[in-house]
Amino acid sequence: MLALVGTVMVAPIPAQAYVALMAGQAAKPLQGQFNAVPVLHSNQPEEVLGPGILVSTTPGSGISTETGEALENATYTFNGEFGLHVHHKYHPQDRSRIVRPGGRRGELTLATILINPGPTPVHLRFSEGAVRNSFEAPYLATNLMGVKPLGPRPWNTGPGDATAVQMLRQQLDRRLADEITIPPYSRMVLFSTALPAKGIANGLLKGRSDGPFQMAVVAAEDPANDTDILAVLDSGRLAPGRIYLSRVHQIQSGAVFSRVAGVALGDRYDASVDHDLDTSPLHVPLTSTNRHHFGTGEVQVNALASRMVDSSLNNVGTYGVRFNVDLLLRGSGPYELVLSHPAPNGRHFTAFRGSIGIQTDDGYQEVHVGMRSGQSLPISSLNLKPGVVNRVRVTLVYPADATPGHLLSVVPQQQLAQLRERERLLAAAQSRPAKPTPRPVVPNLAEPEPQVAAGVMAPIELPRPQPPTRQLEPAVVMAPGWMAAPPVVPTPSSLPATVVPPVRMSQSLMERYEQAVQAQQRFIESLMGR
Repeated sequence: MLALVGTVMVAPIPAQAYVALMAGQAAKPLQGQFNAVPVLHSNQPEEVLGPGILVSTTPGSGISTETGEALENATYTFNGEFGLHVHHKYHPQDRSRIVRPGGRRGELTLATILINPGPTPVHLRFSEGAVRNSFEAPYLATNLMGVKPLGPRPWNTGPGDATAVQMLRQQLDRRLADEITIPPYSRMVLFSTALPAKGIANGLLKGRSDGPFQMAVVAAEDPANDTDILAVLDSGRLAPGRIYLSRVHQIQSGAVFSRVAGVALGDRYDASVDHDLDTSPLHVPLTSTNRHHFGTGEVQVNALASRMVDSSLNNVGTYGVRFNVDLLLRGSGPYELVLSHPAPNGRHFTAFRGSIGIQTDDGYQEVHVGMRSGQSLPISSLNLKPGVVNRVRVTLVYPADATPGHLLSVVPQQQLAQLRERERLLAAAQSRPAKPTPRPVVPNLAEPEPQVAAGVMAPIELPRPQPPTRQLEPAVVMAPGWMAAPPVVPTPSSLPATVVPPVRMSQSLMERYEQAVQAQQRFIESLMGR
């Protein structure tokens, strides 16, 4: 069935089409694999209300600020390759810290602590990563939406994107040490950053150790030195803001998602797909979830090796994970590489704000993408050569503050143009002012004729006359049963706006009304001797 939009017939989008671009078409799974590199994720609670421990992989437990209960740590010992992802917002319970004298907001220092539990020094070498807060990489909600070339200097649309660009380019920020040695039975601060009230901080790091060690992430208010930061870990108290402690059973049943506080297995996802575009366009899920897998049944979420009790059950956000997707394409002519995100339940939000690398036979480019939910954005044009396999590699480090569940497509340029035309027609139809609804016509109601005996005139009730302001004629004494003639009824055009004209009478009733008036007039004239 076709729907009429303006003067053009437009096919409706099937309900099962998560994305309008793939309406009537099918997606195929990538069947990729996560590696087994352990990564500490500190993202629960996302909004931190005050100082305390956020996550620790040491054996033991921490005391909850909310319940006073002891919650088991996400115990894990790293040895070899490892990763770190930290993402938190600061919403202080003390409202005076939001605005201070001089206009500067209060700050919460986020710090990562390295712990060597053994008798041998542990040497760590870092290969890529960065740490950014809202002072260094401010987030502007409408900044750089759409697709733009990234260029040598990355767009800083928030701390999550800024750190992900460093990981995408496999660079280590110069402010971070590339080597650290943890002495036996000791602890040391790896890095710290001051998080402004109502601000965000994000850190991503990749490295390798030559021995076993553990990590913890803590929040400290106005620490003077590293000793103050280590004192937070020694306090054994968890930072306030763990809003999911009352919903642990719902997390375990899968009814709600929490954030991640634990160790995920996997910092990279590799996939390859071979496709003949002469048979159909290509659609594959990218960062797919239980809710958004586009009919493939594929869920690209890695498991957790350890977790806090209020953490999600797996690494549902895949923040900081590097996705390498190789597309082996056969076909010829102009195509578009498109990234899409569904619009669940009509909600609209920023679904992706990050950077993507695209490698083709013609070279390598990086683009910054700012995407709203429900959008399909072309991120690169492809001119495919016939008779050969055209290789396209798409790489992204999934940034924090994005919403997973994307679709990657290769479609003919004409198909994307048709989608844009349909969107234009729908937008035009929605913006067109609605025609005014005509006021309902009230029919004239005729009074039912009274049933009377033959030859007997039915009694008629006449409007009671208003007393005159002046006596124009001598007073008249009337016989019982008769009334004075009714006042003259003004025409509807002479009525005030608030006066409703009387309901029109039927013809027979009007005739009897006039007969009664004439009889009254004759009787009055006889009394006056006229």
